[in-house]
Amino acid sequence: MGWPGMKLVVDTNVLVRAVVCDDPAQARVAARALTDAELIAVALPCLCEFVWVLRKVYAFQSAEVAAAIRALLAAANVEVNRPAVEAGLSVLAAGGDFADGVIAYEGNWLGGETFVSFDKKAVALLAAQGQSVRLL
Repeated sequence: MGWPGMKLVVDTNVLVRAVVCDDPAQARVAARALTDAELIAVALPCLCEFVWVLRKVYAFQSAEVAAAIRALLAAANVEVNRPAVEAGLSVLAAGGDFADGVIAYEGNWLGGETFVSFDKKAVALLAAQGQSVRLL
């Protein structure tokens, strides 16, 4: 199946196959779709799942996950909420969860002012980055 000219919304498993290559046939199809499509739309929940799967299922280190995301962002045909992804990468680099950075960014974008959580580590990391936070 050809992908040129198509505008795709990718699911997490497509990104995982392309990065991990644990199923060679699926990895080839995923890589072809990602490189040949006119546009690849990557939703924030997809990236949050992607990070979780790479960390928990495949035991990737934070730096490896960040490199995979940066490689994706470098592709000219990828559309993603880049500021939200950068916020996630910033928290990931500080030793936290990518999703916490994305949640805080998007929450602020939606009009929220203070990130609240029971997660002490997330609150501390976001506070260190200048976010308004409150531990519940």
